[in-house]
Amino acid sequence: MPGYDAGLKKAVRNNPHLMEYVQDFVGEHRTYPEFRSELERELGDEDIVNVIYPLGDPLFVHIFSTKSIPISYTSVQPPLKGRVQEKFNKIIQQVYNKAVYKAPHKSAKEFEESLVKLIEESTTAAEEGEEDGKNLFGDLFAEPRIRVTARELDLVKYHAVQNIILSGPLQPLLRDPYIEDIHCIGHDNVSIVHKIFQSMPTNIRFDSMEELDNYVRALSERIGRPASMARPIVDGTLEDGSRISLVYADDVSVRGPSFSIRKFSEEPISITQLIKWNSISSQESAYIWLCLEEGMSIFFCGETASGKTTTMGAVLPFIKYDSKVYTAEDTIEMQVPHSVWQRLATRDFGPQESRVDTFALLKAALRSRPNYIIVGEIRGIEGSVAFQAMQTGHPVLSTFHAASTRKLIQRFTSDPINVPITFIDNLNVAFFQAGIYREGKFLRRSMFIDEIVGFNEALGGIMTRTIFIWNAADDTHVFKGMNNSYILEEKIAVKRGYGDKRRIYEDLALRTKILEEMVSRKIFRYDDVQNVITEFQKKGVTGLPFPV
Repeated sequence: MPGYDAGLKKAVRNNPHLMEYVQDFVGEHRTYPEFRSELERELGDEDIVNVIYPLGDPLFVHIFSTKSIPISYTSVQPPLKGRVQEKFNKIIQQVYNKAVYKAPHKSAKEFEESLVKLIEESTTAAEEGEEDGKNLFGDLFAEPRIRVTARELDLVKYHAVQNIILSGPLQPLLRDPYIEDIHCIGHDNVSIVHKIFQSMPTNIRFDSMEELDNYVRALSERIGRPASMARPIVDGTLEDGSRISLVYADDVSVRGPSFSIRKFSEEPISITQLIKWNSISSQESAYIWLCLEEGMSIFFCGETASGKTTTMGAVLPFIKYDSKVYTAEDTIEMQVPHSVWQRLATRDFGPQESRVDTFALLKAALRSRPNYIIVGEIRGIEGSVAFQAMQTGHPVLSTFHAASTRKLIQRFTSDPINVPITFIDNLNVAFFQAGIYREGKFLRRSMFIDEIVGFNEALGGIMTRTIFIWNAADDTHVFKGMNNSYILEEKIAVKRGYGDKRRIYEDLALRTKILEEMVSRKIFRYDDVQNVITEFQKKGVTGLPFPV
């Protein structure tokens, strides 16, 4: 196979549909794709990209661009075409007819086994080119089994599982670990945000508006929040934890039903990975480490898609390993590494008296005396309960839409939250993050970190202190709080009983060094990072797997 690298040779041998796709591509573009089992972030810096990577047989992805051809995402999977598509439709109709007489399944595995068995009961083996349609049993009232070759049967089973049990056309996108977001606006427009290559169109399409309409309704029913003309906007969580927002009615979504899916990562992004990407500095991370070890309340703020939730999830291992943690969320996103973790979720459907909002969840959490309360996002009156929790000694972490501490205070002291301004200093730290474009690339950066010093009665306002700030000129994070941090000296050093409060900066330097050492040793997996931090919390520097 001239032009094929070793990885691509192996992949096409095992997957004839990939061989066919590559041959067609090479015939059109006169260039061979490169096969990569994993993608490096540096690939996003290239002007020309021609890479195929696997999602697990038989799924593959091809990313392609040249200086004259915009970047695109092609999902490569076994196709249903022509006669096989016709057979598939007939077989699935038989499966539906027979399924009504079967007992309900109790698990996804049982569902798949039942589906495969029904397909086998609706088909019979055929040689290549042999026609179907014979009634094998002579029963005039029985549906004739469909004759299929072994390869056709595999195709039918694959697409049946994809469309009936899994997520149909979107399943390849949901399986791709490099995708952050999936967007669909109208039946011919499915695009993604890729972690490495950013925004691009895909070859995933719905054949008609009717197909998209049916898909969106089925998707809403699957998440337990059926969309309708009376309830056209639905938010929820898919089985894998991905966050989805649907707009159903065409008088609301003018171009037809639309949806946006924020992908759920099976393994959260670690703090060392964020440091490597320069989203946050090792010193900023060490500062948050000290804050979380000593029960400070922090809000992670920024605009939509700025990375607030990712950063909050990355710093959770800094909370002491033996802490009791409660999470309260509208849509399930947070993954807490602690063994004592109570996960609470809202319920916004059903009769009014059976609904549970974030306000109720926070009130329930307070009765359980947790060491930390994590709120997925504060939007309304639950914000007042969060501040009540802080007042009673329960530290709170949350995300919040605000671009500055002044805006944050304005929103919390106004309708509908209405927290008295004198209560605002129960919040210790406000962390601000943003998505920025730098040299044509979309990056996420921690812009600044503010400490909430306290209420100044004479000025009638809240005093704050900026201790970290991002320098746009050279893309660095500057520490302005050396020997000048209110939280470190007046809160954390006091809790640690330091006679000389400046000793706290030694603790900051040690944690900074530990994080830098993990980055240099390429310790990026979330669990590995958590293990290093936990052992340090238990045993100090003797618990570290490396010298510092």
